[in-house]
Amino acid sequence: MFAIIELKGKQHTIRENLIFLSELTEKDPGSELVIDTVLMASDGNTTKIGTPYIPNAKVKVLVLENVKGPKIRGFKYKRKTGYSKRWGHRQALQKLKVLDIMF
Repeated sequence: MFAIIELKGKQHTIRENLIFLSELTEKDPGSELVIDTVLMASDGNTTKIGTPYIPNAKVKVLVLENVKGPKIRGFKYKRKTGYSKRWGHRQALQKLKVLDIMF
């Protein structure tokens, strides 16, 4: 059984008991989150495809912890002017575990 969900503007292919990283949500670690933006779901025999979402389909996930993504380093440079600028960024992410897929 697997599903394709949309969470925070990004699509994730998930299955039960899968641990994946997603953008930071408003939930605290240890709480459950119900996602109702299911684009596609399949249990091996039947497949449902939404237009754009499947009505009454839900995915229950558990928020495990808040983590940070990899360090992204940026650099700007303009020759002959002495201009250079460096910056870094680490995206705030959440580790989520899929508990149940219902459709």
